[in-house]
Amino acid sequence: MGRGPHQSALLTLRPAPGDVPVISFRTHVVTLVAVFLALAVGVVLGGGPLSEVGRGTEDAEALRADASQARSEAEFGQSFADDVSATLLGSRLSDREVAVVTLPGADAKVVEGLTERIAAAGGKVTVTQSIGSSLVNEGEKSLVDTLGSQLMAQLPDGAVTDGASTYERAGELIGFSLANSGEKSVASTPQSTAVAEGLRGANLLDAADDPSGRAPLVLVVLGDEVTGDGADAILGGLLTGMASQARGLVVAAPTADEGQQLDRLREDDGLGDATSVDGAETAAGQVAAVVALARSYDTQGGSFGAGGADGTVPLG
Repeated sequence: MGRGPHQSALLTLRPAPGDVPVISFRTHVVTLVAVFLALAVGVVLGGGPLSEVGRGTEDAEALRADASQARSEAEFGQSFADDVSATLLGSRLSDREVAVVTLPGADAKVVEGLTERIAAAGGKVTVTQSIGSSLVNEGEKSLVDTLGSQLMAQLPDGAVTDGASTYERAGELIGFSLANSGEKSVASTPQSTAVAEGLRGANLLDAADDPSGRAPLVLVVLGDEVTGDGADAILGGLLTGMASQARGLVVAAPTADEGQQLDRLREDDGLGDATSVDGAETAAGQVAAVVALARSYDTQGGSFGAGGADGTVPLG
């Protein structure tokens, strides 16, 4: 059977093996969609198949060139951030201790990169604690609420805020177990250890080594977006609660596009005293997160990074 004009156009547009530069999946999809739209418009307007093939090929070549340029610029930005990170970070975290908390789906390479940059800035990580998937599953709210109430009852008055929401209280309990709001790290107490063990026993926190101390600074690394009913309230409550127990807390996240969860929380002031930095999958974003972490020792809040309303990095 013969091929129609549209099928011929699609086949002609298929590049020979090895001719297409290596680009990201996202850029690849955008490129293909743009090409198919260009062809579709030509067919609807009644253009001849040969003229549309030529135009489509030119569009595809232009898009591939744009993708190659974008990749080169991204590689330059990554290399530049790596090269200047020592100058930017300096000893900003000298004698500072940091607890690292990761959300489900957090990229291990991003966590590793952030940890290395904390050390490069003179800081020390006291613990790396992963939050269990059950804690951010809205179907487990009853467990989170009941256990939170039980653990709170075992603590001194004022250790956790009376009347806090379910997830804000859970965040405060996590913060109580690994952080403090003073100038220096303090030793863990029987109560803080019991809270951590209780949360781990219910699989709300993953197993982890005991912290070497309860740090004044906390870095939270986001992963997959929390989904389901009340998803923003879950994540926002946890972050707000943790921030209330620390001297400074920074949320490091992948690049936040408009309308994504971090963007919504930023717009709705749903992060409490936490500072947010997106773009953490890049070297520049990781440097910005550590600079923000140093800043949070004295100044809380702010939105930085690739989509931050307050700039890319808090250098002031």
